[in-house]
Amino acid sequence: MATVFLDQSGLELRADGAALKLYYHGDYQRSLPLRLLDRIILQGDVRLSARVLTAITEHGGSVVFLSKRNSNRVAIVLGGRHADARIRLTQYKLTEDSAFVLEYSRRLIKAKIREQLRFMKRMLTKRPELRKPLRDAIVTLTERSLFVVHAGGLPTVLGAEGAASAAYFRAYVRLYPPSLDFKGRNRRPPRDPVNAVLSLTYTLLHYEAVSVSHAMGLDPYVGYLHTPSYGRESMACDLIEPLRPQADAWVLGLFRDRVLRPDHFRKDKGACLLDKSGRARFYHAYEQFADIQRRRLRRLTRLIVRSIRSSHAGGMQDAGFENALS
Repeated sequence: MATVFLDQSGLELRADGAALKLYYHGDYQRSLPLRLLDRIILQGDVRLSARVLTAITEHGGSVVFLSKRNSNRVAIVLGGRHADARIRLTQYKLTEDSAFVLEYSRRLIKAKIREQLRFMKRMLTKRPELRKPLRDAIVTLTERSLFVVHAGGLPTVLGAEGAASAAYFRAYVRLYPPSLDFKGRNRRPPRDPVNAVLSLTYTLLHYEAVSVSHAMGLDPYVGYLHTPSYGRESMACDLIEPLRPQADAWVLGLFRDRVLRPDHFRKDKGACLLDKSGRARFYHAYEQFADIQRRRLRRLTRLIVRSIRSSHAGGMQDAGFENALS
């Protein structure tokens, strides 16, 4: 199955039988077989009709709309959901089960910290000149991982995660050259190239998590680590937590390998934005990275669905998470 990124003004999609046809300012460009389309990501002034959306979703595809200016997600159109409503009914009931919520959250955050530790240890072998900040991060992450195991409530788990992430990002910023002006995480809007790419990557991963949770019978809006909140797909937020360190490592690689450079960004009213050439390079690289993350998301979501069906978070054993995220 394929992903299509459309990011050019003047493009139009039209439905034609079992295919979508792409036009540019009225001139035919190419045909996209619907049976091979898994997702379409649109950014900017791309024209399409309700007939096109219907054709995509009837064939099991989905569409995500991104803002032209800052790459924020505007909307997602998904196909039919999983037919077993009992999964969602149990999912809702378990929001009131404090023991399930606590064990689920422990497992998820422990997995995230484990991925952060792996990344920091890899960097320690590659960047010996940063031994001090990387070692400091590793020590804190190790301590917080042990603390999570014995946490007595969700606030304690969240506090440990916050302390771990603070230590992690103190080391992470040191991996970038000063020329990128990356001093820490900021968003809405991102103010430097690294934050611009991190935000876009997290946005697309969140969309992937919404899509897979929807397809496997979960309600994307009902999570446990991220409790239900108005307008937030909390389950999708849960799902991408242990994937964030892998996204961070991938973004670092984009700058390290000069796939993205400072000249691929522009400033607009305080926001740092990828320009058109930068977005083209980003999306080209993203698909290979995303293919691996989609497989991890599917494995992780299946594990969570099994735990919800059995109403027992203890079924999400460490070995299960290791396999899901490998």
